[in-house]
Amino acid sequence: MPAVNETAARPSDRRRTLGWVLLEFFGSMNLAITLLVVVAVASVIGTVLQQNQPYPDYVLKFGPFWFEIFRRLGLYDVYGAGWFVGILAFLILSTSVCLYRQAPGMLRQMVRFRADVHARALRGFHQHAEWRLPDRGIEAVLGAVTGVLRMRGYRWRARDSGDHQVVAAMKGRYNRLGYLFTHAAVVMIGVGGLLDGNLWLKLKEWRGEIVLETRDLAARDIPPASRLAPGAVPAFRGNVMLPEGAAANFVFVRARDGFVLQELPFAIELKDFQVAYYDTGQPKSFVSQVRIHDREKLGDQPLEATIRVNHPLTYRGYSIYQSDFGDGGSKLELRAWPLTAARLEPVEVRGEVGGSLKVAGPAGPLTLEMDNFRLFNLLPEPDARPGERKFRNFGPSVGFKLRDAAGEAREYFNYMAPVQLEGRWFFISGMRARPGEPFIYLHIPADPNNSPERFLHFNARLRDSGWLRDFLARSAPASDENPEFRRDLERVRSSLVELFAQGGSAAVTERARAVVPAERLREASALYLNILRDTLAQIFIEVLRAEGIDVGHGVGEREEAFFNDAVSALSALPAYASPFYLQLTGFQQVEASGLQVTHSGGVGVVYTGFALLIIGVFIMFYTSHRRLWAWLAVEDGATRLILAGTGNRHQAEFAREFAALRAMLERRLGPSEKEQSAPPTAPSPDTLLAVDVGAR
Repeated sequence: MPAVNETAARPSDRRRTLGWVLLEFFGSMNLAITLLVVVAVASVIGTVLQQNQPYPDYVLKFGPFWFEIFRRLGLYDVYGAGWFVGILAFLILSTSVCLYRQAPGMLRQMVRFRADVHARALRGFHQHAEWRLPDRGIEAVLGAVTGVLRMRGYRWRARDSGDHQVVAAMKGRYNRLGYLFTHAAVVMIGVGGLLDGNLWLKLKEWRGEIVLETRDLAARDIPPASRLAPGAVPAFRGNVMLPEGAAANFVFVRARDGFVLQELPFAIELKDFQVAYYDTGQPKSFVSQVRIHDREKLGDQPLEATIRVNHPLTYRGYSIYQSDFGDGGSKLELRAWPLTAARLEPVEVRGEVGGSLKVAGPAGPLTLEMDNFRLFNLLPEPDARPGERKFRNFGPSVGFKLRDAAGEAREYFNYMAPVQLEGRWFFISGMRARPGEPFIYLHIPADPNNSPERFLHFNARLRDSGWLRDFLARSAPASDENPEFRRDLERVRSSLVELFAQGGSAAVTERARAVVPAERLREASALYLNILRDTLAQIFIEVLRAEGIDVGHGVGEREEAFFNDAVSALSALPAYASPFYLQLTGFQQVEASGLQVTHSGGVGVVYTGFALLIIGVFIMFYTSHRRLWAWLAVEDGATRLILAGTGNRHQAEFAREFAALRAMLERRLGPSEKEQSAPPTAPSPDTLLAVDVGAR
């Protein structure tokens, strides 16, 4: 920002030309402070709001209305927004103009002793003392004054003006450099910010040299218009996800709703990746063992290095950071159990994370997209007591999406092994219809063989209309007196099972609400649900018999608990909205390391600016530019001595120093005359000196 004391007054005869008006405007303190505040506020926004994320993430976070407003304001890429670059450029211009205007005057103040002063001006200083020495010659007094100044570390110049002599002294003159250094630091940091920002990428985009790619393409398929050669821009920040054993000589640089591919002058190969976790499940550390291949600089011998969090690798001016980790295309073995068909036989599926498969669905073809594989899932213990912090590893899991022909997708998350909850074992699968929503979970009870087959067999029986019709006819109660009642009961039971299989318990309740008067709804709903539960229990007993379990004396507690859990899972299947349950049966994990590569063309400029800023602030806070004047003249046979001084900072400290100076002179010359206090309305010493110097 501009220096505080703009003492250089514009001469009265200077013409107010357009150039002078612009110089005053750009060099004004108000403009610089306003621009600095705006830059600071924008920087806070850029820190709080994560920058350069995919636009769909912002839509989910803020909603369509605020997303569009923030997009128009450029808040998703604050440091590359046109208004931010313009404000930063104006701040650099304003501070540079201020330096241009103030630096010559400050440099002159550092070397000029300003010996042209009047006694009247010195008596107006707040810190001054005066002696009348009848028994001392002017040379002796001059020697005493210069001796005290030397002892206190002052530099001085003496001037003989004929009828009087003046000794002008000062120390701490380098305090003025503090102002110059801080102003220069603002300029250099601003220039470095422009060099390290997205300005160059935007310039190329404005000139039509590059085009942002918005499609989800592999690196080899990105067109030349969306590629940047090494050295095309002086600064960038890009990311790449490297699977173990893979190499890449590029990174993806995100900008607004797209990206460009930035090529590197070397290739990075991920040799090995390791990750460690805390007991809470959070990653504790992740380390990448990499090789740098660069024939131009290294020949055939690659450079091997280790990259850790906060311990980047710097090579040829490029800094490579460990920023993330994920799956690198793990090979998965899956078993798809049908949920909406009468058959029980599963389909064996093989795929890899990042790939997709076409599958048939009841309403048309679906795309199965393998999104993620996790070897460990450390989560809070579900059965822990209140206040107890315990964690359990739920084992491997697979994440995938089912996308229909219209492009709408549901996200699923399945654990490989059954999980024990409240003493019973379940296969757990989560589903959500939209990103950002919480998962809803399907709990499929595991049978004694740790398999979902018993539940799936039970489900298949409910959907086999031929078997169900025969079973209901065989299991209907005998009624010779009323065969019509027997047929009606069969239809009711069949209808209830069909409704339950298609829509769960909610569908049964809705059917009762549609056909039963309101005053009898509660009674009818309870009746329907009781009939349904009895029918489901009979079907479940048939499933147990098919397994060879003796149910002649009824089912045991374990089978009864399984039945209750199975009915709950069957009721949740309609909301699960998947034609199959995808069971993970095997895997070959391939880990991937997320690396961030940065190249900063202005890093040297920024570091130099910060160094100047630190030095300048230190000089301003811990030094003070102090001036002293000793005015000597012979009056009526006695030597008149006036001592006065001022400092631009730490006035209380300077007052103590001046008192020490006066005490030292009093010990050498005798007591001073009574101090004359400056009137309250007296002008400041700097103003008086400026007037005196100008008059002379």
